[in-house]
Amino acid sequence: MTDNNVKNMVGKVFNDIADALETGQFGRKIRVGITTLGSEHGVENVVKGAEIAQERDSNIEVVLIGPKVDSSLTQVVVKTEDEGYRKMEELLDNNEIDSAVTMHYSFPIGVSTVGRVITPGKGKEMFIATTTGTSSPHRVEAMVMNGIYGIITAKAMGIDNPTVGILNVDGAIQVERALKELDKNGYKINFTESLRADGGCVMRGNDLLSGVPDVMITDTLTGNILIKMFSSYTTGGNYESLGYGYGPGIGEGYERTILILSRASGVPVVANAISYGASLSKGNINEVAKEEFKKVNSAGFKEMLEGITKDSKKGTVDEEIIPPEKETVTGTISGIDIMELEDAVKVLWKNGIYAESGMGCTGPVLMVNEGKVENAISILAKEGYISNESNIC
Repeated sequence: MTDNNVKNMVGKVFNDIADALETGQFGRKIRVGITTLGSEHGVENVVKGAEIAQERDSNIEVVLIGPKVDSSLTQVVVKTEDEGYRKMEELLDNNEIDSAVTMHYSFPIGVSTVGRVITPGKGKEMFIATTTGTSSPHRVEAMVMNGIYGIITAKAMGIDNPTVGILNVDGAIQVERALKELDKNGYKINFTESLRADGGCVMRGNDLLSGVPDVMITDTLTGNILIKMFSSYTTGGNYESLGYGYGPGIGEGYERTILILSRASGVPVVANAISYGASLSKGNINEVAKEEFKKVNSAGFKEMLEGITKDSKKGTVDEEIIPPEKETVTGTISGIDIMELEDAVKVLWKNGIYAESGMGCTGPVLMVNEGKVENAISILAKEGYISNESNIC
């Protein structure tokens, strides 16, 4: 060890003692790095948010990674954004910081971020899984993975048994089936109920605004739009003033705790994102992730994902099928994903049941003759389009 390293170490020890005597809190602070270049609102915007984060929590030490500025915060000086990213990764990998906040960062495939918002209906916090990155190129597989990522994040934030809902977007019903299979296999998921009268864990816009679930599962592009709207609906969009940003990148085997901000994030969101990062580090998010992946994999997670992405026996019905004779269709069957709806119609035709597709107030429905509803449900369940008889409308 060089003389300079010894001096730095001794200096840090004395600084830690001085801080402890001043605050009455003995113990290591959580160190959160933040890159300051790249904001549409300037370096000063990021620095101000960082200063607020440190001022309101004496257990946090914020490290600025960027050009030299007039601030009492710890600084690591870099000249460019690319240099800032490299330095941030180096500090994380060397355990010199516990987590980091940055803008416009590229995660590997399999990693995506879990945002955290304050919903306007009741002022409740909600995790949006996910908001940037790509869990999988396959939509349904990605959303199932997003659900696990959201659960991991919520648990690291101290919610032992987070409630989970699935936003009513393309693929939602397939995601519900997959997650309920995991639950049945032993990875217990606390599915919530929509506040709408018909209930269910598939969430509508009302549930979004009220923050019904702790974790709202969606595809990443939709999640990205949602967090932008939740963050800036009071400002016109060019300044994000609410919430905690786009959150940490989560993925199996990924151990860098890197949280994302938009280039439009304002001072309040910068400060909140730093606090979010500190709380995740305090909650040992990497250890939580390891434990959750261990449990979900024991429930057949990887095998289930393979089943989602490979060609299934129901697949796309490409053959020419002549529909049975048309008849009155007043019986409706829900719970079929919109991406599988037309194939489900053809499956019933092939089995001699006339059916039509439609759209109800809660999503896509199949319409059949009332006297053939039970038979149709049996066929659809056998072919994997629905899960049980609760799908009668």
